[in-house]
Amino acid sequence: MAKTGNSTSAAERAYQVIRERILDGTHLPGTMLGENALATDLGVSRTPIRVALARLQDEGWIVIYPKRGALVQGMSERTIAELAEARVLLETTAVDRASTQLRHRLADRLDRSIAEQREALTRGDLRGFIDLTLEFHRGFVEAGGNTVLLELYAQLSDRHRFVLFAAGDRLLNRGAEIIAEHVQLTEYLRTGDADAFAKTLRVHITENAPPAALGRDSTEFITA
Repeated sequence: MAKTGNSTSAAERAYQVIRERILDGTHLPGTMLGENALATDLGVSRTPIRVALARLQDEGWIVIYPKRGALVQGMSERTIAELAEARVLLETTAVDRASTQLRHRLADRLDRSIAEQREALTRGDLRGFIDLTLEFHRGFVEAGGNTVLLELYAQLSDRHRFVLFAAGDRLLNRGAEIIAEHVQLTEYLRTGDADAFAKTLRVHITENAPPAALGRDSTEFITA
């Protein structure tokens, strides 16, 4: 029983590490991951690596080629557009149903987040800026107080993180503009102007749609 538990723990750890490396761009789309190299790097046997890779393939992050390895996948233009549409629907729906008290409480919290975003941008801290951006947008869904909406939004967070990391330095270069849009969204939330919030959010999320499938050299877009 202990051996099974250890194997499960190793597989989970391998999954978390490989997944994070895909999301943050350490393993770029088009990269072929080998079982032996991953096992050596993570200090585990090949069995938990196989389990982790199978799980990542089920989630669409890689394609496994027997005896060759696992190819890291990108995201197509259509998938990114659908992600943006889903986010707009969930965030606007939640904000539209939020009470005045919740809106004001959230707006105060988002003001603090914006200040932290500015600090991260000043430091050139890409990971910190991305974490704060993800948390910022999740706040809009939390305002609706609907656990199902939150669960649905959580399912999109990995893809959102992947897109933001793929933008890399371009995200930081546009950081001041992104923060200005976050300020606008927070004010519309505070005043309860649902129409202006929805319009601004849609532009904020979709104005930089990718020109082609996301791959190693196709990251000329940002959807914060």
